[in-house]
Amino acid sequence: MEEERISEHKSVIKMYDRLRSELVEEHEKIDRVYKRIEKEGITNVWDRFEDQGLAFGDPDRRCQFCLQGVRCDLCSNGPCRANVATDRRGVCGMTGDGMAMRMMLLRNVMGTSTYQYHTEQTVKTLRAIANGKTPFKITEPEKLKTFAQRLGVDVSGDINKIAIRFCDFVEKDFNRKYDEPSVIVEKLAPKERKELWKKLGIFPGGVHGEILLSTSSCLTNVDGYYVSLALKAMRIGIAMAYQSQIVTEYLQDVIFGIPKPHTMRVDLGVLDPDYVNVLPNGHEPFLGFALVQLARKKEWQEKAKAQGAKGLRIIANIETGQEMIQRWEMDDVLYGFTGNWIMQEAILASGSVDIFVADMNCSMPVDPIYAEKFKFKLVPVSELVAFDGVTDRVNYLPEKAEEQAAQLLQMAVDNFKERRKTVEPITGLPMREAIVGFSTESILEALGGTLEPLLNAIKDGSIKGIVGMVSCTSLRDYGQDVHTVAVVKELIKRDILVLSLGCGNGAVQVAGLCSLDAIKLAGSKLQAVCNALKIPPVLSYGTCTDTGRLADLVHAVSAALGGVPIPDLPVAAAAPEYMEQKATIDAIFALAYGLYTYVNPIPTVTGGTNLVRLLTKDLKDITGGLLDVEKDAVKAVENIENHIVANRKKLGI
Repeated sequence: MEEERISEHKSVIKMYDRLRSELVEEHEKIDRVYKRIEKEGITNVWDRFEDQGLAFGDPDRRCQFCLQGVRCDLCSNGPCRANVATDRRGVCGMTGDGMAMRMMLLRNVMGTSTYQYHTEQTVKTLRAIANGKTPFKITEPEKLKTFAQRLGVDVSGDINKIAIRFCDFVEKDFNRKYDEPSVIVEKLAPKERKELWKKLGIFPGGVHGEILLSTSSCLTNVDGYYVSLALKAMRIGIAMAYQSQIVTEYLQDVIFGIPKPHTMRVDLGVLDPDYVNVLPNGHEPFLGFALVQLARKKEWQEKAKAQGAKGLRIIANIETGQEMIQRWEMDDVLYGFTGNWIMQEAILASGSVDIFVADMNCSMPVDPIYAEKFKFKLVPVSELVAFDGVTDRVNYLPEKAEEQAAQLLQMAVDNFKERRKTVEPITGLPMREAIVGFSTESILEALGGTLEPLLNAIKDGSIKGIVGMVSCTSLRDYGQDVHTVAVVKELIKRDILVLSLGCGNGAVQVAGLCSLDAIKLAGSKLQAVCNALKIPPVLSYGTCTDTGRLADLVHAVSAALGGVPIPDLPVAAAAPEYMEQKATIDAIFALAYGLYTYVNPIPTVTGGTNLVRLLTKDLKDITGGLLDVEKDAVKAVENIENHIVANRKKLGI
């Protein structure tokens, strides 16, 4: 027994060392900062991940019922554990299939709620702009008019009046009952999808009504049927994509500008300890943009220099950072982008941060420990965010955005002297440039204003297909970003163009895949296209919130090809390292939309064998979508390529 234990110990350590070496290969700078964190004895995401295993750092030595999604503790009779094969059920009689899908639906509700919170902050901001009460302005009036016309909103008169009518319209749609069909979905979705969704009973009402319907369905002894729960998940996913995501991103374009390709400094080397460094972090970019606008004024640069700093910089972080860098070009104020959420503790431990401005998503509960140790201010700017022991708070209000930005900048400037005097920074961290800022409009502009060149490249095989890589980042299976980078490299090698979104976008940016240097990694046909258009083989397309924008682009491609059904297009979705609840609703929407969808790590539904069959096989004949959970990067891409090739044959190209 002891020999077996030692042998198992050695094999697990060997596996972990291999994964760690892959992490170091992709993120050597994180390993440098990790050594500092380890020396200081500070809790960190890498050690906490290892500690969650029951022995020797094996992350899957956990409760198998939990890993397979067949455990429930929603009522006092539980926790219950189920086994589909032996018909072992919960006390209420719920099967493992039902347990797994119900928990997935609850995750989807959380993801939808968070996306919709962002949307309503965006609409609130546009309304305040129209009333002349913010430091922002409508920078893309034509986009607002075009979007309003698509939705049937009156576009006569002053642009501010159009904006208010638009806000009234979308807010009314958000608040429709679940049995009142959404006008936004009706106006924006492809015709063949709408017909199918109505046939299946998953055409949604207002997003708030859908949240009510889904959450109520998950109560004990209400809906225990995995198929019904799966359909409700797709239904709320459709509401989320059109009402939350598309409205959010298009309105942020209207306010802050349509993304256009430009270069941006990325990676931890953007942090210079001799500057006052302000880091907006999360998913909502409003205060981030307000901070940049103020920091570009001479008076604020002078305030920083008066404290002994070289100047004042805004450093973009996580998805808030992606929203910012996609739209605004870099200079010596908006200096660059650090990376995705798992890099957070490494960023904070660099010793170069003066204030961490935490909006609605992706700020970690452990951040106060780092703030105390590395002497920076930690300030929530959303009522959603709270930290143990942190009393500073500046909840974003559109009408007070400039005043709030000034308050935050002053806190950062005041912090500089103590931080610089007491914290030894880590310097010499890497920095490179990525091309960011691709959008539907900028892609069309690069193609001469029409999709025709792209369609011709697909038809003649220069581009075999397109994959929307919408991913988080996770330590599961391979280590941070390792699997994402491996999958994307394999895709472009096979002449498949990648549009990257989410925290996975940060991964490929810092890995150099969003640069012209990456063209040499692509297949010869894709290389020729990239060289002709002067674009990288991986197009930085935005955040996870841009999933709806991506669906709208796929719709445009479908329409340009004469109305080809979405499931028949040579396209796919991929989430090589999904992590949280917003990612699960993205994946469920992709399945409802009819896309071949690759997801890793394997979701916690495997104990629901009938549910797994529904998602990975039967769904093909229902929505046209299909879920693939292959763990190996090369095999996963082979499966994606096979799907694309099969659809090319179906289309006769």
